Amino acid sequence: MTAGKAEHRRWRAPDELWDRVEPLLPKHRPGKHGGRPRVDQRRVFDGILYVLRTGCQWNAAPKEFGSSSTLHRYFQQWARQGVFFRLWKEALREYDELEGIDWGWQSLDGAMTKAPLGGKKTGPNPTDRGKSGTKRSLLTDGGGVPLALAVSGANTHDKRLVEATLKGFALRRPRPRAGGRKQHFCGDKGYDYVDTRALVRRWGYTLHIKSRGDEAKALRSNPRFRARRWVVERSHSWLNRNRRLLVRWEKKAANYEAMLQFACAIITLRLAGVLG
Repeated sequence: MTAGKAEHRRWRAPDELWDRVEPLLPKHRPGKHGGRPRVDQRRVFDGILYVLRTGCQWNAAPKEFGSSSTLHRYFQQWARQGVFFRLWKEALREYDELEGIDWGWQSLDGAMTKAPLGGKKTGPNPTDRGKSGTKRSLLTDGGGVPLALAVSGANTHDKRLVEATLKGFALRRPRPRAGGRKQHFCGDKGYDYVDTRALVRRWGYTLHIKSRGDEAKALRSNPRFRARRWVVERSHSWLNRNRRLLVRWEKKAANYEAMLQFACAIITLRLAGVLG
């Protein structure tokens, strides 16, 4: 077995993942006068997964996945068609059926990363000497399952991404009902503003603003205290295990968002016990 084939086999998408992706892919319709031969979509998908997990450039992906131009072309096509967003949505639907989404406690936090190529939804990073960067805002359920995403420039204040994130649910959020179970919204001091508090309450949440120090102090004084906000930080670290997300190499914001959606889908399916 060649080194390239061994690498392909190592990074081959699990059947359980492919079985959920394949129905979402557009059907191949050959032209009346021929045209490009049909591509093995599973092999292409394996290549996109390889890029997501290893962080390599498209032209560095092993040729066993297909040419770099084919991989990138299909990735962009599937991103435009919403394949990765729908995969995330279906993953959440499946998680909800198997485990139950914990809508009762939701946590929001942002994370910044370098974006050396610039592009839309990038900006000077105030923590990196003004170099180009991007910020992702992530909302999770009580167990860290990613529910909603928003992307902006690194110089965007966290509070300005709250509404965009709340509008970005992959699966429709059940609206809290009067007299029913409350939905709690947990954030850090970066969201402690009058207008942000009012916005969150308009969305029907019960608001909790705590710093890391507040939760650590509460844990020391009360061993039974359950920290709620930290789960979103853990989810950001899960995203970062996909090395393509450590640095934003996608100049097009939609491509970067598709990579995030793909990673969120994988995380959700793993938490559901579907993937190993």
